Parts: sequence; structure tokens; C-alpha cells
Amino acid sequence: MNTLYDVQQLLKQFNIYIYLGKRLYDIELMRIELKGLYDGHLIDKETFLVADLVLRREHRIEESR
Repeated sequence: MNTLYDVQQLLKQFNIYIYLGKRLYDIELMRIELKGLYDGHLIDKETFLVADLVLRREHRIEESR
């Protein structure tokens, strides 16, 4: 998992589709949903950490624009 698209595909496996119209908001909501999946024991720790790292990187990039 290397891109935001990969994280979107992971969330899609759980029927979670996110589009708020602003990329930064989308990323923040994806982090919330990802945490919920991890807390609910639906994804393992490694998957959570890698996806969270991707989202944090994308958030940082988006804020710098």
C-alpha cells in the first residue's frame, strides 16, 4: 500500500466510500474510518499502520499546497 488510491480500495472492501469534495477533508475522514476498522478488529495492526502512514503523508502534502 503506497498511495491514497490503495487506502481508498482498502476502505471500499468494507463498503466505505468517502467523497466530501475537498481532498484534505477526505483524508481526515479516511483516517477516522481506518481507526474504526482497526478498533473493531477488522484489519490487522500492520495494515492499519501502513495505511495511516500513507494518509499522514498525503495530509502533509495537501496542507503544503
